[in-house]
Amino acid sequence: MSRFRRAEVDSLAGFRTEKAEQTVPYGLLKAARKSGQLNLSGRGLTEVPQNVYRLNSDTPEEAQQNVSFGESDRWWEQTDLTKLLLSSNQLTHLSDDIRLLPALTTLDLHNNQLSNLPSALGELQELQQLRLSHNQLKSLPEVCTLRNLRSLTLQQNLLESLPEELGQLENLTDLDLSNNHLKTVPSSLSCLTCLQNLNLSYNKISCLPDNLGQLTNVKLLDCSNNQLTDIPASLSQMLAMEQLYLRHNKLCLFPKLPAPMLKDLYLGNNQIEQLETEQLACLTAISLLELRDNKIKSLPEQITLLSTLARLDLTNNDISTLPASLSLLPNLKVLLLEGNPLRGIRRDLLTKGTNELLKYLRGRLKEDPERADEGHTAMTLPSQARVNLHHIKTLKLLEYSEKQVSNIPDEMFDAAADQGVTTVNFSKNQLTSIPSRLVEFQSSMSDVNLGFNRLTCCSPDICKLLQLTHIDLGNNQLSDLPAEMMTLTKLSSIILSYNRFKFFPEVLYQIVSLETLLIDNNQVNGVEPGRLIKLVHLSTLDLSNNDLLNIPPELGMCTNLRCLSLQGNPFRTPRAAIMAKGTDVVLEYLRSRIPT
Repeated sequence: MSRFRRAEVDSLAGFRTEKAEQTVPYGLLKAARKSGQLNLSGRGLTEVPQNVYRLNSDTPEEAQQNVSFGESDRWWEQTDLTKLLLSSNQLTHLSDDIRLLPALTTLDLHNNQLSNLPSALGELQELQQLRLSHNQLKSLPEVCTLRNLRSLTLQQNLLESLPEELGQLENLTDLDLSNNHLKTVPSSLSCLTCLQNLNLSYNKISCLPDNLGQLTNVKLLDCSNNQLTDIPASLSQMLAMEQLYLRHNKLCLFPKLPAPMLKDLYLGNNQIEQLETEQLACLTAISLLELRDNKIKSLPEQITLLSTLARLDLTNNDISTLPASLSLLPNLKVLLLEGNPLRGIRRDLLTKGTNELLKYLRGRLKEDPERADEGHTAMTLPSQARVNLHHIKTLKLLEYSEKQVSNIPDEMFDAAADQGVTTVNFSKNQLTSIPSRLVEFQSSMSDVNLGFNRLTCCSPDICKLLQLTHIDLGNNQLSDLPAEMMTLTKLSSIILSYNRFKFFPEVLYQIVSLETLLIDNNQVNGVEPGRLIKLVHLSTLDLSNNDLLNIPPELGMCTNLRCLSLQGNPFRTPRAAIMAKGTDVVLEYLRSRIPT
């Protein structure tokens, strides 16, 4: 009888062992030995199984059972584990046995319940990518010795301070510290001279260290949703910066930033009252300027200094009059003015969009002959000359716009041959197809403006312009884009406003470099958030005035979006009151409606 009871106990023990092994299927471990990668995300793990830590140190089970092996089962040829994904589990701690995986280059622990890290983590000197977001970490001493680390994500933790030793991570290129409880930033952060992306948003930071300007390789700096009252002058040394986010702070002055590469500047939800000419003159490459929800009362006449500006958001300010010179901005495509006490401009004119408003302002220019003459001198070519050789040779600009022609004369292309032209402006003509000779500039061309023509299709030839970063195809008759556009790996901005798109162009989901996408005033009836979220650089998306009957809640997961325009669509939710509060509120609302 006692033997029977012992047998029953052994049986249960065996059953428990078998159940534990099922947490990490043996086949998965076997495959990991060959590939060097193991994905255990979302498996409900409360701890990391020992056989994971010992994957490369224990002899595989089959080696103890078999005498001969096929070519694909040579366990002695196993690969060291380099990538371990443990995200979205229920881990509360990580064992010091993590040191048994010294070859790891990627360790993903995001979305767990970690409150601390093992000291042995600092021994993983090959580690290049460490994801620790959405945990409960309060300190980081173990991380600061990982000298080869390239990417460190720590958003959504409980960090109240950062160690000075963080400056030892000299190879770091991406650092995300958003959504913590930080009040200060250590001065040692300036030692991270390889940094390209720095996210400090959603903290309690009241000032930035003066030496932050030493981060001369930073392209994106996000300090949104903090308590900043001013910006240190040293930021003007960050000459590589392309995107700067300062939304939802306590800034009273427009920052003076001589940033020759700065394209996107977000200053919404601050307390800025005026724009100075001197400050605007520094923004020589600005494409997007967001100043919504401030206290700006007027715009200076010298707003024309922003010649590269394509989008200007002045929603919810105290502006009562607009300078007519605003209409002289050659690249301005989107002007948002809702929520201002404008006088002398009819309400219905504001609802007709940017083009009608700028046309009205141009009409006011003509009423002032002196100003109109100035505008002509500054903005137009001499009437006698068809080819402006000065523009071609010094500005690398080939311009033939507002001619109402159906073909671009060959003499234009002949004059620009071998001149390294980077910008072409053939807007406001009667072109029905993209000029085939554009491909002659494929080694240099970065900016093409074909807006306000009669294009019915986009020739695949445009996809040979591999240096292209910006293309304007607005105000045409396009309904689709060629699949070959996915080869444009440098394309950051595309304007498709006022065309005939009924569907969101499939190829756009595959251009991962996109930062700005304007597809307003079409007939688009839907988007796929699951694919949009993969456009990790996309910060501006304009879908206003389309046929969207509903907005998928999953669109709220596109947290990289800083400016999302949805007005003028026939959906019922989000309501207008939600929409009026801006992109952040809309995205948060959509996330709250995702089914759980």
